[in-house]
Amino acid sequence: MNAIVAKSVFDLRVYYEDTDFSGRVYHASYLRFLERGRTEWLRALGFDHKTLAGEVGLFFAMRGLQIEYVAPALMDDALTIETEFVGTRGAIIELNQQILRRGQLLVHASVRVVTIRNDRPVRAPRDLLARLGSQ
Repeated sequence: MNAIVAKSVFDLRVYYEDTDFSGRVYHASYLRFLERGRTEWLRALGFDHKTLAGEVGLFFAMRGLQIEYVAPALMDDALTIETEFVGTRGAIIELNQQILRRGQLLVHASVRVVTIRNDRPVRAPRDLLARLGSQ
């Protein structure tokens, strides 16, 4: 991808284990779907959690999450998770995420993650910030 990856798209299928007794996606399953979307967004930037943790000692922790459930996803649905970079503020990276089914908005989330090293908040590495266009 180009130097700045503003938006990442990740597709997944809803499995039985993701649903409640009614065949609708259980509300906490959406959090896992969003996490996968953020992980794939990071990969699209050329980074991965394992390398950042092992070589740089950098981890990501959830700082804040505002989520709105608009419509239910159902068992066997094909979903798209969109993750869009909003900005950085100190050690915080802000993202907007959406979960869609064939273009229909199901879930919207505003997410703030904090970058941590040695149990302390730190700014993200320069090369990550450069790819975000946020030095």
